[in-house]
Amino acid sequence: MPKAIWNDEVIAESNDTVVLEGNYYFPRGSVREDVLIPSDTHTVCPWKGKASYYSLSADGRTAADAAWYFPNPKPDAAAVRDRVAFRKDVRVEL
Repeated sequence: MPKAIWNDEVIAESNDTVVLEGNYYFPRGSVREDVLIPSDTHTVCPWKGKASYYSLSADGRTAADAAWYFPNPKPDAAAVRDRVAFRKDVRVEL
């Protein structure tokens, strides 16, 4: 089962991931709420749409904008709706 690990702690785990452009998108409900901090950062992908970000925080450590999601993905990226992906600070183990 894919697991997202940050600071040696599992922060997301699910058999229902979507892999897109090499990134594992975890169902939002499988991500630990206690480590997510909403961010004001947004980026735009030409084919997926506008991305929003979360920073991660636990045990006095923070990783700014380490997780992203597409609240309203474009039709071609509908598979990532209600899912969260992580950047390189977070490793995904299968």
